[in-house]
Amino acid sequence: MKIKSPFTGGDVELVAELRKATFRKEEFEYTHLCYKCVDTNEMFTTTEMDTVNTAQVFNQYRLRYGIPFADELKPLRQKYGLSASKMSLILGFGENQYRLYENGEIPNVANGRVLRSIQSPYSFETFVDAARNVLSEKDYESIRQKISELKKTQYTQEYFVKKSIFGDAVRNKFNGYAKQSVSRLKNVILFFINKFNGVYTTQMNKLLFYTDFASYRNFGEGMTGLAYKAIQFGPVPDRWDKVYSLIDDIHPEIIDFGNGNAGTKLMSEIQYDESCFSEEQLDLLNNVYMTFRNDNATSLSNMSHKEQAWIENQTTHSYIDFSYAFMLQAI
Repeated sequence: MKIKSPFTGGDVELVAELRKATFRKEEFEYTHLCYKCVDTNEMFTTTEMDTVNTAQVFNQYRLRYGIPFADELKPLRQKYGLSASKMSLILGFGENQYRLYENGEIPNVANGRVLRSIQSPYSFETFVDAARNVLSEKDYESIRQKISELKKTQYTQEYFVKKSIFGDAVRNKFNGYAKQSVSRLKNVILFFINKFNGVYTTQMNKLLFYTDFASYRNFGEGMTGLAYKAIQFGPVPDRWDKVYSLIDDIHPEIIDFGNGNAGTKLMSEIQYDESCFSEEQLDLLNNVYMTFRNDNATSLSNMSHKEQAWIENQTTHSYIDFSYAFMLQAI
């Protein structure tokens, strides 16, 4: 639906400008999104814009102090087999505090660092031992058993695949502050493979770029957790070769074009899992598909060369800051 001015009912212009905002007495620079009424020059925002504007500031605060993101906290307690109230009890938080953090409230620095540290079962073990007198004997033994199991399985094949694809990078401005999930990434790739009946690697590189940067523009967070570099042939995911070779159920096929050239096409026999995505994310994925459904690898690559994200970084082959999402031209 086209946005109209709430002041006159007339046309509006999208404005993206650098601003500074203060959060907890600290200043952060971000790209402020708003609309300008063409008739009156008055500015206004939508609820979605407010969410993106605020997310940019909160993301920087979390990064500065090493505070986990809200979407990491529910899986964290679930791996220990605990309810939110039980986690609060063990960590010495208020009764409902862990649940509030799961729902997006930003912890203070001290609590944030506690949440970061307990991602390791060895660290969490010290908190459980300290809370032994406020736990039932049954609960204490059950949690210790779970910790013991996690210690044995901490470095699984999945862990090494994740590390190979995402490296050691924390969530930051070069990966769109997105959760680094192999499962989410796999299903984004499968989505496009399913829609296009196979996707050439060069084409997939650009589809992932537009998906992640459009996601950051719309929601204040990327979708796959990948970082991107500006190379000669356009923006590409960092470690893109590992992305396509290490994920289960996705395999490359060499396609002979019959003119002495060949290309690598990504294929799969399985369907993507819709449950990995929110309704808004699925809408975005479908929008990316519909926008580029008639493009091939060459036209997509040429299109990406017109993006400021590539133009301003290609001479140094730099990582691309996700703030360039607000300058996207093709979608």
